[in-house]
Amino acid sequence: MHFRIEQRFQAGLAAVEGALTDPAFLTRLASLPKLGQPTLLEQQSDGDLIRQRVRYAFVGDLSSAVRAVVDPKLLTWVEDSTINRHDHHTVFRIIPDHYGNLLKAAGTFQLQTAGDGCLRSADGEVHVAVPLVGRKVEAAIVSGLADHAALEVDVMNAWLADGPRAAQPGPGST
Repeated sequence: MHFRIEQRFQAGLAAVEGALTDPAFLTRLASLPKLGQPTLLEQQSDGDLIRQRVRYAFVGDLSSAVRAVVDPKLLTWVEDSTINRHDHHTVFRIIPDHYGNLLKAAGTFQLQTAGDGCLRSADGEVHVAVPLVGRKVEAAIVSGLADHAALEVDVMNAWLADGPRAAQPGPGST
């Protein structure tokens, strides 16, 4: 199933692109529902290219029908991305830690200036290889991606307004 998702951020392209590769911003994404604490596994820079691998975990509720097919504790994956800072284009693929034979997902992100802010467009494909229900699961995944993207806009805008200070624990925190 093909998907296209657009996000409009209040900050400029350079600030948004910088946040997307800032480990502290990735930590801030843990505030989103249904997503566990993202874990930066790797980040390598080579000129304008950044290769970034981030592990995610689904921590939302699943229907009993879905739980009959998959173990919620095993719904973890790695987003493997190559970010080109010169043309503001990212190629990504989703690599499931488990159930890799059931899910294939990949696509691109493109950042561009939009007025006083920035537009991030995602184009991709999701394929779930489960007979009879695969298309419904694909639609649910794409819907979840769109919901997550909308919430991510709020986190990004707050992050850029507050700066990295907002991600640091306050006095007395553990």
